[in-house]
Amino acid sequence: MNEQERTELEAAAFRRLVQHLRSRPDVQNIDLMNLAGFCRNCLSKWYKTAADDLDVAVSVDEAREEVYGMPYAEWKKRYQKEATSEQQAAFDKGQKP
Repeated sequence: MNEQERTELEAAAFRRLVQHLRSRPDVQNIDLMNLAGFCRNCLSKWYKTAADDLDVAVSVDEAREEVYGMPYAEWKKRYQKEATSEQQAAFDKGQKP
C-alpha cells in the first residue's frame, strides 16, 4: 500500500465513523467516553487539530458541525440528555490518573 492509498483508506474510515455516529444520536457522548475513552467532541477536536496542522482554516464550530452533522447547539438541544449519577461517577472514575 502506498501513502496515497493509506490516506484514502483512512479518510474513508473516518467518514464511515462520522456517519455511524450521526446515525446513532441515541448514544450519549458520556457513554462513548466511559466505554471508549473518546466522544464526538474529541473527534471534532482532532479534526480541528488536523486542519490546523495543515494550515486549513476550520473553526471549532465548523469542526463540530462536520462531526455532528448540524450545529452543536442544535444537536445538544435535540439529543443530549442529562448525565445520570452512574454515568457521571463512571466518567469521574475514568478521569483519575
